[in-house]
Amino acid sequence: MKISSYVGIRKSNFLLVHPELPAFTYFKPRLTSSSTLRITSNNDKNSRLITKFQYSVADRNFSSSSVNASVSKPNTGRSGGKQGGSSSLYSRPSLLDMKNERIANRAKVYDFLRGIGIVPDELDGLELPVTVEVMRERVDFLHNIGLTIDDINNYPLVLGCSVKKNMIPVLDYLGKLGVRKSTFTEFLRRYPQVLHASVVVDLAPVVKYLQGLDIKLSDIPRVLERYPEVLGFKLEGTMSTSVAYLVGIGVARREIGGILTSYPEILGMRVGRVVKPFVEYLESLGIPRFAIAKLIEKRPHMLGFGLEERVKPNVESLLEFYVRREMLPSVVAQYPEMIGIDLKPKLIGQQNLLKSIIDSSPEDIGSIIEKMPQVVSVTNSAIIKHVDFLKDCGFSLDQVRRMVVGCPQVLALNIDIMKLSFNYFQREMQRPLDDLVAFPAYFTYGLESTIKRRHKMIVKKGLKCSLSWLLNCSDEKFEERMDYDTIDMEEMETMPSFDMNTLMDQRSGDESDSEYEEDSDDEYV
Repeated sequence: MKISSYVGIRKSNFLLVHPELPAFTYFKPRLTSSSTLRITSNNDKNSRLITKFQYSVADRNFSSSSVNASVSKPNTGRSGGKQGGSSSLYSRPSLLDMKNERIANRAKVYDFLRGIGIVPDELDGLELPVTVEVMRERVDFLHNIGLTIDDINNYPLVLGCSVKKNMIPVLDYLGKLGVRKSTFTEFLRRYPQVLHASVVVDLAPVVKYLQGLDIKLSDIPRVLERYPEVLGFKLEGTMSTSVAYLVGIGVARREIGGILTSYPEILGMRVGRVVKPFVEYLESLGIPRFAIAKLIEKRPHMLGFGLEERVKPNVESLLEFYVRREMLPSVVAQYPEMIGIDLKPKLIGQQNLLKSIIDSSPEDIGSIIEKMPQVVSVTNSAIIKHVDFLKDCGFSLDQVRRMVVGCPQVLALNIDIMKLSFNYFQREMQRPLDDLVAFPAYFTYGLESTIKRRHKMIVKKGLKCSLSWLLNCSDEKFEERMDYDTIDMEEMETMPSFDMNTLMDQRSGDESDSEYEEDSDDEYV
């Protein structure tokens, strides 16, 4: 019996077969110039269609079967589908091939990054350039604007930004706004996420919103340079609520633009977690809300003092150094910076210094701070210089101590003006030194605008009065006093004190320039 084997695909009532060939037999092409078609039939059971053809392409003839050589995929739907083998000139890479190629290219990019010191671990899943050349272009561009390998490692996702589509458009936009190119490096170190942003969708709306908060267009670059993170905030989120809260506690609406320009970090502060607890704590110390609003208008950076880690410990330190609890509102309102610095070491240093040069007691330190909290930031050399001046004027050590405790400003005033005032006191006023010991605030008044003018008026009127009665009042009040027949003793004993209602007012007509000015490092000289 002769048995022929067939390999075929069963479909409906016909079968494509290769006769007389064993299964999984591979054919080699043979040259031929003819094409034949042979059809045989078997009437015993089912009709079978057997095809065999030869074809010629580009002067080369090949013989091939139309039957799928694999029996594992019976329902392909097509008898002539492409199989990706070498037998087809029209074959394309399979998905697996493409995936393997991408993996190989990514490995090369990772090797390049590791070779220059960049750790690519966080880049898994991020779309990256397919070639090392493109990645090198990105790294070089970041280097050109000042970013280092360490900067890139701090935020490696920046390598997913295209130079042409992301980096250049964003930096061009910032430059057109007025952000200085010299600040680009620090800008991107603080907020590299900006390179992922769309100028039209993300950046321009934020700039427009800032203008709506009364920040001048010319001040926008300053705001962005100081606080680039603002470009990532939601317009109707934190920014709007923080501003609304400040206005609600009494901050003048017309001041908002200036406040945000000088301290834009407020825009990123959460009201419930930062601003509101800070305001409520100051209120708990006894500072009225209107005074807090005024403090924020003049010193908005105080909102950035850490409440738990800085403000509360500093208040406890003040109490520890004999500042009376009822005086805390005055102390904080006079010098808000005090609660934002590393206070305790300064208190210890000033206490030790004053003890050594004027023999002050711990209680004296508390009294000095109550009258002039800025004393914690006066330099040692300034304190020593002023104490030596007072000693040179003829005051005893005990008198100097009483003067410093009574008016700590004598430790920080302009010493040349103090000399002029003292010379006038001795030569023209001819008063005893005890008058200055009783009222050392004499040195804080302007010689030309206040002391000389008023002294001449009482001499002309023939009045005898204390320095306090002479100086510790407004010009209007002094004019009234000139109409008195007698001098009120209570007014004579009045000493200058801090008034919360005039929190932001400055004494008018005062020429007694001091040597201490608030500056960036909270140091007085």
